[in-house]
Amino acid sequence: MQQQREVKMTSQIIRSIWSQELNIADFSDDDDFFSLGGHSLIMTKIQVSIKEKIGVEVPMDDLFRHSTVKKLSAYLEHAYSTV
Repeated sequence: MQQQREVKMTSQIIRSIWSQELNIADFSDDDDFFSLGGHSLIMTKIQVSIKEKIGVEVPMDDLFRHSTVKKLSAYLEHAYSTV
């Protein structure tokens, strides 16, 4: 139950970052970053925002691999659960 709350909190932060950087408000946690108009320059801004707001530096290739809010949030909670 605790992990579900953590993933939900992380997904809210990721969603907020994406919304700001992509300049869109209405999208699903399953929508693909690139389908929403994302590209590598925006991904770099997202990488910096994640570092600032969550406190972890996510490698760029992991951001490309986990290209939905849902996948990225679950990945961050799993990979950085000891952070």
